[in-house]
Amino acid sequence: MDEVCIESRFRLLVNGEEVTGMVASAEQLRELGAGFIVSEGLAERVQGVEVSGNDILVGAEVKPGGERVLETSGGTAYLRQVRRVGAGPRITIDDVYRMTAAIESEDWRKTGGLHCSVLFYDGALEAKACDIGRHNTVDKVIGHAVLAGLDRSRCVIGCTGRQPAGMVAKAASAGIPVIISRAASTDQGIKTAEEAGITLICFSRGDRFTVYTHPWRVEGISVPGEGEKIR
Repeated sequence: MDEVCIESRFRLLVNGEEVTGMVASAEQLRELGAGFIVSEGLAERVQGVEVSGNDILVGAEVKPGGERVLETSGGTAYLRQVRRVGAGPRITIDDVYRMTAAIESEDWRKTGGLHCSVLFYDGALEAKACDIGRHNTVDKVIGHAVLAGLDRSRCVIGCTGRQPAGMVAKAASAGIPVIISRAASTDQGIKTAEEAGITLICFSRGDRFTVYTHPWRVEGISVPGEGEKIR
């Protein structure tokens, strides 16, 4: 006997119109719907989310424009101008270690097949989500912030998945200024983070991590060429 992940299919409808089909784990579906709409830049906020069978029904004032594309994961994304985030929180090296340690789940230990994302708000763990898709986990924790009415500029996202441009753009659209990932980024992911003003931290494993962009938010690290620690 072995424990395996369960994948399900859902339709996401906004104001009664189908936006996309989704393959996801059947948990935190309200958060998934709200988070997708905001993280893809379709709307700044949602008016309500309901789940009916395999339909996720979102009410929102949708922005015009946005080219629909297929992501590297096979999911749907919308190409829009990258939004620039605000100054946001400062974090320490110990914060990076602590936040990385929180990206754990019992379901992953049982199955080995789930991604996980966490959301920190004012330095405290606020939400955690697991899913078969790395994009979905980010949408779910962003959706938690949306539904809870949190100031997303005070949030940090931690996740297991790699950070190509589409993943970084989700945080930018939501106004979240710091990403911590256990995995790698790509050239376009780093470029997107630089343009958006996001501090992108990847390969956060054990007692090491790499800061690719906007290192000024991480107190206590040395920046090449400066020769002194950031204060």
